[in-house]
Amino acid sequence: MLQKDSDDPSLSSTEFFDFESAEMQAFLDRVTPVDAAPLERLKAAYIAVRDGIAYNPYRIPLQREYYRASRICRMKRAYCIPKSLLFAACARALGFRSWIGLADVVNHLSSQRFIEYLGTNVFAYHGYAVVEVNGRRLKATPVFDAKLCAKFGVAPLDFDGENDALFQQYDGKGHRFMEYIRERGEFDEFPFEEVMRGLAETYPHLIGNQVDGDFMNETPAR
Repeated sequence: MLQKDSDDPSLSSTEFFDFESAEMQAFLDRVTPVDAAPLERLKAAYIAVRDGIAYNPYRIPLQREYYRASRICRMKRAYCIPKSLLFAACARALGFRSWIGLADVVNHLSSQRFIEYLGTNVFAYHGYAVVEVNGRRLKATPVFDAKLCAKFGVAPLDFDGENDALFQQYDGKGHRFMEYIRERGEFDEFPFEEVMRGLAETYPHLIGNQVDGDFMNETPAR
């Protein structure tokens, strides 16, 4: 594990990247081979976050505590930002520099119900993780779980420690899937207030009016 006295903010345990917590230590011990090399443990953590926490974009928590890695690692469902935060926190715990990245994306492969609920196919403040491996900054998106990818006809994103693992531009049938239209930055600490304010401005009709949903039981939009 990383030394606690690191002065590098991209390696530090913070309010949201709280990898020194007992919950996070237990999570890593449970989902990764404790005697393996750090990179192998990082790959295992990626799979655990991707597939162990189902993707659910309907519920966007408005409270700070739901964005702390120690809380996220105990969730069964979450959307892109918490899942990416958790993986980035795992990376720091294993000694890898990491950040939370945010971008606006056009999602061409969502459920019809969710697009109608959102009112657009533009997903603002989409979250992804950035991890430095062997001097290279790699983008990783442990968001869509393997079961959901199979339903939507898309290969799940794998993280090999050498290449970016970003949402695909096209699905398995050649349909356009994901476009990154605005980069909002990569951060040492999750900018909670900025994101909550931005989501409220972009989707004012959703604040205080969230509904339940499950992509696994919904029809993909085309």
